[in-house]
Amino acid sequence: MNTTSDDLAPAVRSILESAAERPGGDERVAVSARSLSEAFAAAEADGRVPVIAEVKPTSPTTDGAREDDPVELAEAMVAGGAAALSVLTEPDHFGGSVENLERIREAVDVPVLRKDFLVREDQLDAVEADVVLLIARFVEDDLADLVAAARDRGFQPLVEVHTREELAAALAAGADLVGVNNRDLGQLEVDLATFERLAPEAPDDVTLIAESGITTPADARRMREAGADGLLIGSAIMDAEGVDDAGTGGDVSANTRRFTSAETEDEV
Repeated sequence: MNTTSDDLAPAVRSILESAAERPGGDERVAVSARSLSEAFAAAEADGRVPVIAEVKPTSPTTDGAREDDPVELAEAMVAGGAAALSVLTEPDHFGGSVENLERIREAVDVPVLRKDFLVREDQLDAVEADVVLLIARFVEDDLADLVAAARDRGFQPLVEVHTREELAAALAAGADLVGVNNRDLGQLEVDLATFERLAPEAPDDVTLIAESGITTPADARRMREAGADGLLIGSAIMDAEGVDDAGTGGDVSANTRRFTSAETEDEV
């Protein structure tokens, strides 16, 4: 871990402390990955906005939690047109698990992103996925090595950035999948203009994904107009605030469809 913890929000600092202590896998994995770029192209050809819908039971920035079966949620998202899925495997703050990812990847035929806070190479070996998230801010000095290590295992590494400096580091590390997080992990504030500032600085051959703060179809259109090849959407699809006392509720299929059809309809 190569970031200065005192410039992070307390919730993020706690997540990183847990990540540093979490063990990796016992054996090196080898993945035959489903192509994210091909999934995006297929969505475009079908008239859908390429959306990575996120199975996120809870998070430090949302109220409530969903207790639905994660496989059922994932299948509903795919039915709503999601081009790919993101599955939280961080257990302590997001209620995720590698077991959830394994079950979901077995049940669906779209690419699955492992969403976690990985800080060491051995943590790549915890579970097979198609895409793996590497957050530039948290692995500064090790980013190029982790990108290479992920590819050696068959993963498609998605490098998350928030600043121009992090984008430059991601490109220097050879990243061709870049996620621009509109949320500042220092203050946890969200600004969609973050993507709009960074997108013009990425080469045309880099696949750009807008992350965080996409809450309406209008937000989706805004990010697409700014150059987003895909959108990562979690809370607005999971609708944690609308769950009932049993931790269920909120039609994730309909919520997903609102965004995958955002360029043809305002609401579904």
